Amino acid sequence: MLRPKARWKIQEQDEHKAGRLVSELGVDELVAQLLVNRGIETPEAARTFLYTKEMTYHDPYLLKGMDKAVARIKEAIANQEKILIFGDYDADGVSSTSVMIYTLNELGAVFDYYIPNRFTEGYGPNEPALRRAKEEGYSLVVTVDTGISAVHEANVAKEIDLDFIVTDHHEAPPVLPEAYAIVNPKQPDCTYPFKGLAGVGVAFKVSQALLGRIPKELLDIVVIGTIADLVPLIDENRLMAKEGLKALESTSKPGLRALMKVCGIGQDALTGDHVGFGIGPRINAAGRLDSADPAVELMITNDSNEAEHLAAEIDSLNKQRQSIVNTITEEAVEVVESKYPPDENDVLIIAGAGWNAGVIGIVASRLVERFYRPTIVLSIDEEKGLAKGSARSIEGFDMFKELSKSRDILPHFGGHPMAAGLTMKEPDLNLLRERLNNQAKEVLTEEDFKPLTKIDLSTTVDRISLTVIKQLEALAPFGVNNPTPKVMLEGVHIDQMRRIGSESNHLKMSFVQNGASLDGIGFHLGHLHDEISQTAKLSAIGTLSINEWNGHVKPQMMLEDLAVKEWQLFDWRSIKQKRLEDRLMEIPIDDRVLIFFKESTKEELGLQLDDLRKASDLTEMSGGFEGKYVVLLDVPNTREELSLLFKEQGIPSRIYTIFHQQDDSFFTTNPNRDQFKWFYAFLLKRKTFDVKKHGTDLAKHKGWSRHTIDFMSQVFLELGFVTIDNGVLSLSDAPEKKALDASITYQRKQEQAQIENQFVYSSYEELKQWFNRVIPRNEIDERQIKETV
Repeated sequence: MLRPKARWKIQEQDEHKAGRLVSELGVDELVAQLLVNRGIETPEAARTFLYTKEMTYHDPYLLKGMDKAVARIKEAIANQEKILIFGDYDADGVSSTSVMIYTLNELGAVFDYYIPNRFTEGYGPNEPALRRAKEEGYSLVVTVDTGISAVHEANVAKEIDLDFIVTDHHEAPPVLPEAYAIVNPKQPDCTYPFKGLAGVGVAFKVSQALLGRIPKELLDIVVIGTIADLVPLIDENRLMAKEGLKALESTSKPGLRALMKVCGIGQDALTGDHVGFGIGPRINAAGRLDSADPAVELMITNDSNEAEHLAAEIDSLNKQRQSIVNTITEEAVEVVESKYPPDENDVLIIAGAGWNAGVIGIVASRLVERFYRPTIVLSIDEEKGLAKGSARSIEGFDMFKELSKSRDILPHFGGHPMAAGLTMKEPDLNLLRERLNNQAKEVLTEEDFKPLTKIDLSTTVDRISLTVIKQLEALAPFGVNNPTPKVMLEGVHIDQMRRIGSESNHLKMSFVQNGASLDGIGFHLGHLHDEISQTAKLSAIGTLSINEWNGHVKPQMMLEDLAVKEWQLFDWRSIKQKRLEDRLMEIPIDDRVLIFFKESTKEELGLQLDDLRKASDLTEMSGGFEGKYVVLLDVPNTREELSLLFKEQGIPSRIYTIFHQQDDSFFTTNPNRDQFKWFYAFLLKRKTFDVKKHGTDLAKHKGWSRHTIDFMSQVFLELGFVTIDNGVLSLSDAPEKKALDASITYQRKQEQAQIENQFVYSSYEELKQWFNRVIPRNEIDERQIKETV
């Protein structure tokens, strides 16, 4: 058995709805099932999703507050009033700011932009910045990707006669700011048909309303904020992302071209991953470590030289960010393990003085990956007594909802069910920790703390083809609410399996099923090579892709997790004795059960391990073999002894067979009946025979071993056919007729020969079949399926 690293949850399949899509759209059944699973159930909806040419942008004026916001902005432009764009320092905020800059430029506005410093000002609009804007002659402030929680700041703006327009996409708090206008699809009573816009998506709709057209020339910027902010890539976001990726491929903006160059993005078709893992993090790096202004300047510059300089600066900042993240993560992990162990804390709240507030969100994500607990990481400002934090959650724990219950100690916070940002007083940390842990006990079960992998499709190798994969790719770009499809293969056989990579840390496999084959690549899964038997039936999950190499094009699977539901047999009978202890040490000590049957085995193998156990002493073993890795160091005394051992101790996850034996009985001697008959006839003629003096000569004469003569002599003695006195055999008078197997020595010899034949010299398949007869296989399958799927 091999346990998967996560729980596998398979989406239910509605064959009837999928069948309708197959018949009306001509798509493959797997593609149809995937569409249905994602709520796209009718041919009309599926056609629109697959072919975005049939999609249209929603009317921006359906957004509550849009008419009022646009009227005020146009009035300011007409009167040449100074407008201040107030943005945010992440990739979404930078993109939103840039969209508004291009829009106001085209309209001839008098404006500038302002992004607060994460470290000195914190998130969102702040009173000093607004008062300074008023002093500098601004009469209108338009926020982008921020402001929905700025209740105090809106009051300040009203007090100083500064019109304050909020455009945002974050969750609306119970009390909204008294702004001149609010444009946010999530605010109460907003009838906009799609609530999932990113901040840049809202800015794009404002731009559309102001310009009176769809500003497609800005989609190359819009796609960056949309994908980087992890909003659902469905509905209007899907249209903006898909068209935006095409626009970004051919963009003429010098800054974006320079940025793609430092990301190593070449002429290949752009995907969401290029933005999510290449462009987005670099844009974010500027605001995480210092000012976000260089990122905005990069997006809006028309100067190629300046663009290359800014792109290099941002790339350098990203490398610094990576180093800082690694350092803080190591420190945070140590704090968790020493002070707040996960088995005692359902929610992890970790704080450190001087931790870079710009990267703690990434650190929180790393801790969630490692410990799978809702996590908040905070940076403490000891001078101010404040803690600024970022929260990341797990399935089943709505972070925004749960934090909302502690508004009395959270003067500044906002976010989503899976992520949030907050500022609080340092002395309140313990209270928040206590509250959230108590809340988690009410909403989370023990099962919720096991990582969950949602599987879109369960299929077989023969159903995977280039055509199917190309149809699946039509669902891209992938992201939140439209993730890259995860596929499960179940019960596949392994054709080939080997480690690859300079450090042998990756795994390459070839699966066969129903007459078809499929290659699989598992990055950083090389360690599983020694945990999977070549003959095991494997279940695998991963994503499908097309492998193009050396003129060959074929499907492949990028492996993410593997499982073997049945017990596994590992044949270690050929391992050299000098390597044996090292190999045994590779088996986790908490899982292994090292068993020997004969006392001499420990010395013969030279093992110095403390957890060797004699088979006859296992009756006191707690829990039996359940979930254990059983290592059989030597052969049993009888086959029944080994069979009974598994009947008493239960089903292990794995069996490792070494089956050491010092004396090789199978190939030494096992005389047949004709040999016994000849030796008895020889004794009948001689009446007596001095085995001690003449046994070797007789053996040579017959071409036997001396052991054969001694063995038959002992058998005849036990049967009462002869007596032995000082090495001289004398034939008994009228002995009772007995079969050879009435001799204990003969029985043991035959049993030992069978044991060696069964366990030492058998093939792998013969050995596996013997264990399968002993271990109730159907019981294993049923239990492991329930655990895995």
